[in-house]
Amino acid sequence: MMKKMTAAVLAAAMTASLTACGGNAAKETTQTTAQTSQEAATVAGGASTTDGKEPVTLRFSWWGGETRHKATMAAVEAFEQEYPWVTVECEYSSWDGWTDKVATQLAGGTAPDLMQVNWNWLYQFSSDGSKFADLNQFKDIVSLDNWSETNLAAMTVGGKLQGVPVSITGKLPMYNKTTFDKAGVAIPTSFEELRAAGKAFQEKLGDDYYPLAEEGYERMIWMVMYLQEKYGKEWIKDLSVNYTVEEVTEGMEWINSLEEDHVFPKISTIAGDGAENFLSNKKWMDGHYAGLTEYDSNVQEIADSLDEGQELVLGDYPTDLGPNPAGMSKVSQGFAITETSEHKEEAALLLEYITSNENGVKLMGTERGTVCNTAAKKILEDADILGGQTLEGNQKVLAFCHYTFDPNFENSALKERTGAYYEVFDNLSAGADPAEMAQYLIDSINDVNAANPY
Repeated sequence: MMKKMTAAVLAAAMTASLTACGGNAAKETTQTTAQTSQEAATVAGGASTTDGKEPVTLRFSWWGGETRHKATMAAVEAFEQEYPWVTVECEYSSWDGWTDKVATQLAGGTAPDLMQVNWNWLYQFSSDGSKFADLNQFKDIVSLDNWSETNLAAMTVGGKLQGVPVSITGKLPMYNKTTFDKAGVAIPTSFEELRAAGKAFQEKLGDDYYPLAEEGYERMIWMVMYLQEKYGKEWIKDLSVNYTVEEVTEGMEWINSLEEDHVFPKISTIAGDGAENFLSNKKWMDGHYAGLTEYDSNVQEIADSLDEGQELVLGDYPTDLGPNPAGMSKVSQGFAITETSEHKEEAALLLEYITSNENGVKLMGTERGTVCNTAAKKILEDADILGGQTLEGNQKVLAFCHYTFDPNFENSALKERTGAYYEVFDNLSAGADPAEMAQYLIDSINDVNAANPY
């Protein structure tokens, strides 16, 4: 059920801080795009449109690519028109460095009022419930009944509903069909076909063409999927890695075999490209790297990063590794109100607007994936907005992924570029002993889980 609240319409102030979209640059630009709060509260002739309400300024932050920024800004502007006493200052950028920024803000008490959050942040930064407000306190504003009990339980940490989820997501292969067509190779549906594609790319297109390009975190995803399909076990059980050193060593040797068969480039080759990330890497943009593994919620950003004339298609999960179900999904992102916010009710109004209000939902669209809010999903379906590759990718994820991410799988000590996943697979690609790397990976993960129990 959606709640409706009305107010007079008037444009309000907004300040946006933007680092170039999709991680393609590090230049920061500041834009001021509206009136002052005082101007927003008064119309011609001096008539107030705020019904005597004191002006309030909120800060709202998120990360993403250009299309997400534009959609969210449009929803914020519409919200300000409906709630003219509220001014929203928007802080947004690409993903690179965002976790560190959030960690600093939360630790220093300087975080925005409303934040787009990663699900694991609730465990990493607020396992005791100290950093984010309990949204149950604002159920008269936020339509919590638009989410299933399972979805809300996933965001309940430390005895508090610390956020609401946007969608359920997982990583899947995405391919540049233009390059595959150039090589005369069909989009692979199995690892046997993917290995054959690696050989064909090398023979027909040259040594610098690859069907997939993956670094540390994505190699970790592929290795876990390999082990799950072969052995049929969840990755973590009772806060410890649920695989032996010998099994993980086997998984690492399998990853090495993909390099040997020209499926992946060496990590040193990728590093030598000098790009900040794949979406700003010319070899991805022009089709030399013809595949990535990414979240279905990011499919539009991935497609937009390709050069003109390149066609992105969604691949299938290979299932020829073993007889067992595999793959992991998670709450992709959420929205949370910080405990330090001095304007929690107004932040709740904005949260409600972008998740359940008809106009806000349409403006937000599917830029954060296929929504799991039932009212929002119906709004988008009725408006013929929910569809295309975003929906296709989400359906593939939900049909394949048998397991859920454990809360520490994406802990920054593991997932970030300075974390254990990158350290392990960088060294493995450079020739390190797989058994030593397997033991190091297991120890690193178990240490993180011991330090961050859930």
